[in-house]
Amino acid sequence: MIDNQHWQLVNLTNELFNACRGGDKAIGNAFGVAMSQMVEYVRFHFGAEQQLLERIKFPEYSDHKKQHDSLVKNILEAAKGYKEGKKFVPHQFVRTLKDWIFGHIAVSDRQYAAFVADQKRKGLLTDQQIIG
Repeated sequence: MIDNQHWQLVNLTNELFNACRGGDKAIGNAFGVAMSQMVEYVRFHFGAEQQLLERIKFPEYSDHKKQHDSLVKNILEAAKGYKEGKKFVPHQFVRTLKDWIFGHIAVSDRQYAAFVADQKRKGLLTDQQIIG
């Protein structure tokens, strides 16, 4: 479930990137819509992921949530800058988002995946507990 959500985040990031590549007109037409979708989806995904981390009693939950909160803040700041007409905000945002998503998935999310695997191997966590 979480991996599928990660793919959706990547797809939304690609939509934003493609809008940026299309020039000012494409940015004006597509970026606002894609940005709204990203804000909604990030909130949905982070909520689901954080519920999972609470359910499995992930010891690094607080740090993980702080990372999520930081990205949400960056997204909201970028959206505000975009609405205010700041130049190049879309390009900067897409680069930041891409770097954050891939870095977060590759490092932070792998930490809780390893925790889950270890807890399951030790018999301390079941699939039912993970699913909820």
